Amino acid sequence: MTPSPELLAASGARSGDAPVPPIPTGGGWRIIGAKELADHLSSVRFLILTAALGLAAVASVAATSGGIREVAQGASGSPAIFLKLFTLGSSNLPALIDWIAVLGPLLGVAFGFDAVNNERTERTLPRLLSGPIWRDDVVNGKFAGALVTIALMLAAVLVVVAGVGVVQLGLVPQPEDILRLLVWYVVAVVYIGFWLALATLCSVLLRRAAFSGMAAAAAWLVTAAFSTFLVGSVADVLAPAPADATFEQQLANATMRQDLSHLFPGNVFSEATQAILDPSVRTTGLVLSTQVDRAVPSVLSFDQSLLVVWPQVVALIALTAICFGLAYVAFMRQEVRA
Repeated sequence: MTPSPELLAASGARSGDAPVPPIPTGGGWRIIGAKELADHLSSVRFLILTAALGLAAVASVAATSGGIREVAQGASGSPAIFLKLFTLGSSNLPALIDWIAVLGPLLGVAFGFDAVNNERTERTLPRLLSGPIWRDDVVNGKFAGALVTIALMLAAVLVVVAGVGVVQLGLVPQPEDILRLLVWYVVAVVYIGFWLALATLCSVLLRRAAFSGMAAAAAWLVTAAFSTFLVGSVADVLAPAPADATFEQQLANATMRQDLSHLFPGNVFSEATQAILDPSVRTTGLVLSTQVDRAVPSVLSFDQSLLVVWPQVVALIALTAICFGLAYVAFMRQEVRA
């Protein structure tokens, strides 16, 4: 069907011009995500962060290899021996999961603090949106590309650590160990994804990349260094426990502290990590002394550990979704073509 002259005049096209390709519906974010992934994988930032994380992981395993051998000899056949590669630390170096808890937020901040404002600084954002790309494809593609980059980086580190354990220490993972490690890997990616979403939000709201990077890093520093102090101060106000407090007051204060700690992603991730990678952990809540005395020493199966940890996993997913949703809405409401 030949378009009418009025339609050609309104669109600025001539009858002899080639037809304009249709605007893709829903696939633009994949194009931007693939471009972001290629840029990240070839960047110096990716090489430096991967080398730092890999060096920390290998150093932790090397420092704790003696302790892992002793545990393996004393409890041969236990399903959690292989997981000691990731949970066992030494007096000099923390365990790998502790490195991930500390360096993971830095990975998210490093790959997200200049996601949008860098395009504004280089004046490439209007040119990007002048093509057949929807506006939401920009923020979706940039977040997806950075998250896939972080997931690949973390997977490479886990494979290296597992290879060291198999080759150097002779530890053979059981099927349940692999399942637990895969679930923890997904939880770790979601945890880092929260900080990536927070850094993306700062990148959308703040015009300069330096300011957005400092804002995201400051948020991580406050939650990492002062979360215990903030939780304790607020809990003492909402559920005070004086020096002569009764058992009910002490229990209410401890419960309030635990509930408030779930507002910080680092605490939620630590609880999830503990329950997933350690089958002997039977609960992440408060445990009374009477409950400890009556408990039967045993380990949980994989599905039972999932039942214990699912509230923490849902909380991490919700926090990440909320933070990215705020970045999405803020970007969609901004004027980007000026």
